[in-house]
Amino acid sequence: MKILIIEDEAPAFRRLQQLIHEVIAGAEIIDVIDTVQDSVNWIKSHTAPDLIFMDIQLADGLSFEIFNEIEVNCPVIFTTAFDEYTLQAFKVNSIDYLLKPVKKEELAQSLQKLQKLKDSLSKEQENKSADLKELLAAFKQQSNPYKSRFLVKLGDRLISLSDEEIAYFYAEDGCVLIKTKTNQKFTIDHTLDELEKILEPHTFFRLNRQFIARFQAIEEIHNYFKGKLAVSLSPAWKEHIIISREKAPVFKSWLNS
Repeated sequence: MKILIIEDEAPAFRRLQQLIHEVIAGAEIIDVIDTVQDSVNWIKSHTAPDLIFMDIQLADGLSFEIFNEIEVNCPVIFTTAFDEYTLQAFKVNSIDYLLKPVKKEELAQSLQKLQKLKDSLSKEQENKSADLKELLAAFKQQSNPYKSRFLVKLGDRLISLSDEEIAYFYAEDGCVLIKTKTNQKFTIDHTLDELEKILEPHTFFRLNRQFIARFQAIEEIHNYFKGKLAVSLSPAWKEHIIISREKAPVFKSWLNS
């Protein structure tokens, strides 16, 4: 397998290189690039590799800019120290999204996922070196990693809530609760960090440490001081939800997607 690494931190590259050789027999790392512009130039002038490992924050910008400038015709596994770019990652050629420091077991799982997708295609397609669109289509058909129902208590009864009934999730007094569109409230046995990973990212967004909201629950957005945003939810919360200056651009991109 021919692998291109796009990474601007030498320690992270060395660790990833070591893990790749441990997990993939005969892996060939054909090049290492550390900027957006050099990545664009490399992809323009070389045959597409079998796989790209791509850090998100590079020396001269976010690696998503690469996809704005050139078509990338191979699968990508993103590696990053931040989890706020998941939605953007899965809009491009992403097969997986690994948080640094990358763990050997998680890397192996990502590569197994890629291999299963390739194996799922017909022999004829494989002989043609199956193209990326077919590969990603197979991925979407075979697995939906997002949770769509939640079992909650209502008195002595258990009921199953569809994610379509949920307006937002929030943390309060050491518990995580669901607020439904009809203004009902239920406690659930998930942390917000867990929910962020299992909810459909096109539909739900982690506003801050306390709230994950459904798109339709965003009622009003106002500019706040120092680049922050103030959000009103429906059903109404007792105060504005504040989105940090760092997360505000990602939130706006999510709203516009």
